[in-house]
Amino acid sequence: MTSVEVNPSILEKSYRREDWQRGYNSLAQEFDYWIDEIDGEIPADLQGTLFRNGPGLLDVNGEPIHHPFDGDGMICAIAFQNGRAHFRNRFVKTEGYLAEQAAGKILYRGVFGTDKPGGWLANLLDVRLKNIANTNILYWGGKLRALWEAAEPHALDPRTLDTLGLDTLDGVLKPGDAFAAHPRIDPDGGKNGDACLVNFSIKPGLSSTITLYEFAPDGKLLQKYAHSTPGFAFIHDFAITPHYCIFFQNPVTFNPVNFLAGTRSAAECIQFHPEKPTKIVVIPRKGAGNREAAQPIAVRTFETLSGFVFHHANAFESGDEVVIDSVCYQELPAVEPDGDFRQTDFDAIAPGHLWRFRVNLQTGTVDRQLLEGHCCEFPVVHPAKVGRPYRYAYLGAAHAPAGNSPLQAVIKIDTQSGDSCEGFALQNRVFWSAAPWGYVGEPIFVPRSADPLSAEDDGWVLVMAFDSSRDRSDLVILDAHDLSQVARLHLKHHVPYGLHGSFTSECFA
Repeated sequence: MTSVEVNPSILEKSYRREDWQRGYNSLAQEFDYWIDEIDGEIPADLQGTLFRNGPGLLDVNGEPIHHPFDGDGMICAIAFQNGRAHFRNRFVKTEGYLAEQAAGKILYRGVFGTDKPGGWLANLLDVRLKNIANTNILYWGGKLRALWEAAEPHALDPRTLDTLGLDTLDGVLKPGDAFAAHPRIDPDGGKNGDACLVNFSIKPGLSSTITLYEFAPDGKLLQKYAHSTPGFAFIHDFAITPHYCIFFQNPVTFNPVNFLAGTRSAAECIQFHPEKPTKIVVIPRKGAGNREAAQPIAVRTFETLSGFVFHHANAFESGDEVVIDSVCYQELPAVEPDGDFRQTDFDAIAPGHLWRFRVNLQTGTVDRQLLEGHCCEFPVVHPAKVGRPYRYAYLGAAHAPAGNSPLQAVIKIDTQSGDSCEGFALQNRVFWSAAPWGYVGEPIFVPRSADPLSAEDDGWVLVMAFDSSRDRSDLVILDAHDLSQVARLHLKHHVPYGLHGSFTSECFA
C-alpha cells in the first residue's frame, strides 16, 4: 500500500484557520437537484442513499450560537442510481426550530453554551432543552430517524426529508426519554441470524442508569435491559460484541449550580479529572434470537489510564479478552463561557489518537496500545465486521503526521499489521488528503457487495469535503482499497461541517 492523492501545494501548516472557519457558516437554504458537475465517474454499482446529519444553522437570525453542537439539525441526502446522484437537504422541523424561526431570535438555552438574550437573569432556573436532532441519521425498520442523544428521535420521510414528528419507536420510549445518537448494527445478532439494531440511553446523576435496547430489522423491540453505574456518566458512543455492550465512563463530574443560576451551560459545568481513571463498563447482552446467552459473568467495571473517549472504532472478543479500539484524548476539550469555537487554537489542544484496549475478563487487567499516531476522529469499519475481529479501519485525519489540526484527510489503517503504532510500517497505512484547501468530515464505508466472501476493503469510502478555495462542498468517492479518488461530486453550495451519517442500499432519489 502507498500514500496517494496528497495535494502537493501545501501551506506551512497545511491549513489556514480563516479558511477552516468558513465551513461553519450557516446554510439557510434547502435544495433539491441532480448533481451534474462531477470529476471522474460515479460507479454504476454504487446504488443507495447516503444520509448525513449536522448543524445547519450556526446562528438564529444573525444571532450566533456559542458552539456548533447547539446548532439545529439539517439532513443531507445524496441518492445514487444508475451512475447519477441527487442531492436534497432539509432542516429537521423540530418544535424549537419552528418556534425560533417564527420569533427570529434564540428562545432556548443550549447544552454547549448558547444562552437566551438577557444575561443570567433570563436564563435563571431555565432547564428546558431544545431537541435539535442534529447528531445522526439512520434508516432502520422502514423508517428514517434523526437522532439527538438527549431526547426522542424525529421521524422523517426518507424520500422528501419532511419532518413527521417525534417518534417513540412504537411506544418503547416515553415522552422526554433519551435515545442515543450512536446505535450499532449487529450484523447477525437477531432472530434467525438477522441483523439487529443495538442502542442505549443514559439517565445521569449521582448514579447513572444505562438502558439498552435491541431492535429487529422490522423495527420491533427484541430486548430492553438496564444497569446502574456509580457516578456521573458522560457517554456519547459505545461498542458491541456478540455477548457484550461496552461503555467508557470518562472521569468527569457535573456540578449544576452555575447551570441553574443561569451563568453557565450544562457542558460548561462538566469538569474533567485527569487524576482519576477511565472506567470501562462491560455489560453482558441478554440472549436474543440465535445468539447464545452471554458468558456467565455479571456486569463488570475495569479501570485504565485517565483519558476521554467520544468514539469507538470497533470491539471484538478474543479468548478471555474483550478488545476495544477507540479514539482517546488526554482530557475533555473544555467549552469555555467566553470562548469562540471559530478561534480554536489547535496547537494548544492535545489531539485524539486511535488506541487499542485489551480487557481481560479473567484477570481484570487492561492493556492499551497506540494504533494510530495521526490526529484522527470519526472511525468506521466494514458493517459486516461490527463487533467481530476486523482488519481495516477508516478515519478522518489531520494532514500532518503529528500534532493537532483540523481534519483534512482520510486514513486507512491495517490493524493486523503490528501490535502497536511502533510496529506499523508506513506502507501499511493508506492516506488521502484534501489539504490545503479541503476540510473533511466523517468517512462512510459502503461495501461493493453483500457477499460475505468479498474482501473486507472491497467497496467505497464516501466523505464530504468543504473546499475553502470555492466556498463549496464536494462529496468525494474513494476506492476503499487504496483510497484513490474515484469521483468528486461538486455541490452548488457549501454544507456546514456535519457530525454523523449512514448509508442504506435503498435509493430515495
